[in-house]
Amino acid sequence: MTAAAILLAAGHGTRMRSALPKTLHPIAGRPMLKHLLASVEQAFDRAVVVIGPGMEVLEKAAAPHPTVVQHDRLGTGHATLQAAPLLDGFEGDVAVLYADNPLITAGTMQRLRAARAEAGLVLLAMRPADPAKYGRVLTDATGAVTRVVEWADATDAERAVTLCNAGVVCARAADLFRWLRQVKNDNHQGEYYLPDVVAIAAAEGVRVQAVEAEEAELRGVNSRAELAAAEAELQRRLRLAAMDGGATLVQPESVVLSHDTRLGQDVTIGPNVVFGPGVVVEDGVEIRAFSHLEGCVVKRGAIIGPFARLRPGTVIEPDAHVGNFVELKAAVLGPGAKANHLSYLGDAEIGAGANIGAGTITCNYDGVAKHRTVIGEGAFIGSDTALVAPVRVGARALVGAGSVVTEDVPDDAMAVARGRQVNKPGRGFKGKKSRG
Repeated sequence: MTAAAILLAAGHGTRMRSALPKTLHPIAGRPMLKHLLASVEQAFDRAVVVIGPGMEVLEKAAAPHPTVVQHDRLGTGHATLQAAPLLDGFEGDVAVLYADNPLITAGTMQRLRAARAEAGLVLLAMRPADPAKYGRVLTDATGAVTRVVEWADATDAERAVTLCNAGVVCARAADLFRWLRQVKNDNHQGEYYLPDVVAIAAAEGVRVQAVEAEEAELRGVNSRAELAAAEAELQRRLRLAAMDGGATLVQPESVVLSHDTRLGQDVTIGPNVVFGPGVVVEDGVEIRAFSHLEGCVVKRGAIIGPFARLRPGTVIEPDAHVGNFVELKAAVLGPGAKANHLSYLGDAEIGAGANIGAGTITCNYDGVAKHRTVIGEGAFIGSDTALVAPVRVGARALVGAGSVVTEDVPDDAMAVARGRQVNKPGRGFKGKKSRG
């Protein structure tokens, strides 16, 4: 049977104290909304996102999935009903999820769908270490759910229940929308609560079942502190997945991964390495401590760092070396090439086996446009060289240390571009006392 998901994303997120809509705050380099949509796409056939007025940025983020605006924020039940016109005539199941619950996995969503074979309404529940102010899930002697009561409306006995509501429900579309139209707002907040459909369904004799999942997966994000907790949980998952895939993380808790980081087998990651989005690392690579990588490809056998920075558009070819305090941007470092110390290589192409001396920079920006530097195979660039782009240094060419290269250097040539040293006899300090 086909199934659709409704994602509720209309909340202001005032506790975040941010101009950015809550569900666009990133976790592991990707907005919360997109994390949830990625899982939804694996478990459901279609999705609708409910947003608030003035949230065009959310509409863009949700694309290609359709959005609908909840103009009056009257609760989660009311928000869900706003999606009904977009699912008119849909005969499959519908699940309702919250965009600020970004860590629900596709596997849990599939378990939720599977449980629908035995119950007319299914919800996700958890047993948190601190139930706090979560809504409580009340069950009968058979284990069937009878209703969900919000903490503000619960009695002391009901607050003692440890099974808590995660907010996610799943039912046949026609049933869910019919129950939602019966929900009243006679509660502490004066809102239409989505969980109230549980009592309505139970009163009709429909079996309601709870599917339990871990708290770490189901907890919501409503503050910066909770955002940090979600980041920590996702990083834990990503690190475990990386190690299960054959990578060694020397100090796992200090490594920061992106949601899309791809690590090959026999990769070694040192302490305090940070991966931004869009990094691919092939087999046998070593990334040494305190390096930062983003939007780059590091090929088989390369060594990076320590204290290296690879920026977007960089490709490190097999067995190349990038050393300490070296930065590359939109650059290709050829097979076996080395840039081991204190260099900036931007908008550059460095040939196989080339050696880049300490302090070398490519002067790639003239204040208006970026220009490329090409360094041929086997070339040797002396320390403290400035290569003023656009410029080409030929294969096997040698550039003397301290040069400012503004013209092309032919293959197999030596270039020295610096002022001539002049010594002035007798012009030293002549015994003057040092001020140090």
